[in-house]
Amino acid sequence: MSPTPQQQDLEGRTALVTGGASGIGLAAARALAGSGAHVVVADVDEAGAQRVAHELGGRAWAVDLLDTAALADLSLEVDVLVNNAGIQKVAPIQEFDPADFHRILVLMLESPFLLVRATLPHMYEQGWGRVVNVSSVHGLRASPYKSAYVSAKHGLEGLSKTIAMEGADHGVTSNCINPGYVRTPLVEKQIPDQARAHGMSEDAVLEEVILQPHAIKRLIEPEEVANVIAFLAGPGGAAFSGVPVTMDLGWSAR
Repeated sequence: MSPTPQQQDLEGRTALVTGGASGIGLAAARALAGSGAHVVVADVDEAGAQRVAHELGGRAWAVDLLDTAALADLSLEVDVLVNNAGIQKVAPIQEFDPADFHRILVLMLESPFLLVRATLPHMYEQGWGRVVNVSSVHGLRASPYKSAYVSAKHGLEGLSKTIAMEGADHGVTSNCINPGYVRTPLVEKQIPDQARAHGMSEDAVLEEVILQPHAIKRLIEPEEVANVIAFLAGPGGAAFSGVPVTMDLGWSAR
């Protein structure tokens, strides 16, 4: 089936998606490619990035976003930047390894800053750009045992607003997407940690911890988040900038 004109809103644009080999990143890469963008799939998993890039006719970028020294002097000709890569660690603060805290903040706050820094000159030069930061309801609300993740996402919200303010006169928008729990490997992997932290079975974690804050008791699908990313990157999202776009199944309505 041939793409409709609406699906080709990003034709001629280059989109970079971090963590693009799986989960939300994979769904976002597919959605942006479906909108006509040439997608650069960035992931520490080189084989996964290559596989997705081949599927989409894009390009793979095997990159360790924890290596900030390698990112400091980058210059990227990217029109749409999706900061999505993330990790999780669940533990009480007094037991939280400082090295894990640092690693999460580097990956989920410092690296997005460095990638934005690398892409803004190109966006400014052409007078158009879209930065979409995959945050979380945890960028707006806190939960116990996730001190690093909550801190990083709150910081990302502030960074996104600053990008929006600085980019406003250059045709650049910046927004955060704030989903609740999404059906991804990141969520699945934290269930055993949540079980240990809360002293309950893994079966009980999904019902009593993961879905408990949701008013609508289900997981969000990665494709649902990806559709919002593609919307914000396209013409329909031009009026959105500096805001959290919340899709948390009623969590933050409490």
